[in-house]
Amino acid sequence: MHAPPVRWSHPAVVAATCLWLGRIPWAPGTWGAVAGIGLALAIERVALAAGDASSATALAVELGLVVLVNAAGIPICTRAAAALGASKDPGAVNLDEATSMPLALFVIPLGARGWTVMLLAFLLFRFFDILKPFPCRQLERLPAGCGIMADDWGAAVWTGCCLAVAMQVGWLPG
Repeated sequence: MHAPPVRWSHPAVVAATCLWLGRIPWAPGTWGAVAGIGLALAIERVALAAGDASSATALAVELGLVVLVNAAGIPICTRAAAALGASKDPGAVNLDEATSMPLALFVIPLGARGWTVMLLAFLLFRFFDILKPFPCRQLERLPAGCGIMADDWGAAVWTGCCLAVAMQVGWLPG
């Protein structure tokens, strides 16, 4: 008996692989994080359209969109993993990295996220995503899409903490 064919055209698989970026055979999580930089920039643009960088409205819009894309990732990743015939986190699924990048950048004020900040956030996030410090490894044991997403949320929190410290000591604008 052989495994059923992979359903790459399944809508959840298309979304969970960031429009098939996850099919790139080397470092699919890195490509997901790159897509996450684009997602973070898009969310920032929408938030800034709602109000100036320091307004409560812009902050609320940004927070709402970050929560929305991360919450949506849970069922999408659950369905994609099933469509790919995986019981855990398939390597091709990189929506978790993409949606976690805006979460990692949330500590940096809107309008202060230049390319230096984005590059540092990207490098830190990939470091923590690969290293999986506490509680990231434990979070990936959660069931289905929640486990797929949650370890990256942990990496995003670690990244955000490092960015916040860097901003506090004056290494980053803020």
